[in-house]
Amino acid sequence: MDTNLGVRRQNRSWPEALKRQVVAASLVPGASVSMVARQFDVNTNQVFTWRKRYGEEPSAGSPHLVPLIVTPDESITAPVAPTTDLIEIELPRGYRVRISGTIKAAALRVVLDALERR
Repeated sequence: MDTNLGVRRQNRSWPEALKRQVVAASLVPGASVSMVARQFDVNTNQVFTWRKRYGEEPSAGSPHLVPLIVTPDESITAPVAPTTDLIEIELPRGYRVRISGTIKAAALRVVLDALERR
């Protein structure tokens, strides 16, 4: 069934001044957007679109966007403490190994293996 009656629907072109007037009327406290739309012979959805476009201010309780600036963290480096730690290892046969400063684990393992074999 063809619902086209041969008439092309044209969108209305509303002057900007009238759009702003409709928006202002819809923002009056206590005003109904539906009633304002009927008063100006405009679709209610069109009024809401115009309100978004022409600066409807968000109400106090509604969320709104705020600017955000992201800055990198400053690198935090701890001062290097002098190594005064002392490790002392006592082996079962009376051997004692004292280590201070830094030593490679592989070198320590060689020393401990040699002492355990004695």
